[in-house]
Amino acid sequence: MSLLKATGLGITFGGLKAVSDVNFDIKERELVGLIGPNGAGKTTFFNLLTGVYQPTEGDIEFDGKSILGNKPYQINNLGIARTFQNIRLFKDLSVLDNVKIAYNSHMKYNALTGIFRLPRYFKEEKQANEKAIELLKIFNLEGLANEKSSNLPYGKQRKLEIARALASNPKLLLLDEPAAGMNPSETAELMETIAIIRKNFNTAILLIEHDMGLVMGICERLFVLEYGMLIASGEPQEVINNPRVVAAYLGD
Repeated sequence: MSLLKATGLGITFGGLKAVSDVNFDIKERELVGLIGPNGAGKTTFFNLLTGVYQPTEGDIEFDGKSILGNKPYQINNLGIARTFQNIRLFKDLSVLDNVKIAYNSHMKYNALTGIFRLPRYFKEEKQANEKAIELLKIFNLEGLANEKSSNLPYGKQRKLEIARALASNPKLLLLDEPAAGMNPSETAELMETIAIIRKNFNTAILLIEHDMGLVMGICERLFVLEYGMLIASGEPQEVINNPRVVAAYLGD
């Protein structure tokens, strides 16, 4: 059974169809790439999956249940986490606190417990701190735990954003152009990071990316959007040799 399944998914803004009749699925622990030219509707598709936009047609099922009408935080609680094309860290907070924030939905104490600093507060905060440090170790960021996140190099900020997304314990991780702005060395390190996620976390990954070297190196399947419509899907080599995909990128 598919972990996530979109059926006839679409959204219209005024008279513009940004995404139209997309059928898509991803299985547990699968690594899938979503590619297409600029303006193809890839980020809009992510926004539909995460509740930022509500579709005007079609359905989205996650773990066998429709998630239509859910707000972004509810979808995150169900097990879908994402990163963004433009990094969105809490820049004035430390590396550690950026990750701990993602544990908030798993905290068991209430507001009064926090205000009065009751024993449960200290227990929960200690556990969150320990979990965050363990996660940072996986990404080799534990030595920067107390550093302000805005002081990190670009590549490490990307890794921190991924670590924060993973802290919510997702079943599906959406990465929106994680290699954007990276040099070849940082991109190679990112590929290693994604390999670490596959090894250490029980999560599927859906990846939007323009770097075809990265896409071909790690993805098991590809889906291709053009003008909001799905024009191809399948194994990477098959997809990039598809004449319609070639035409979408290079023109007729």
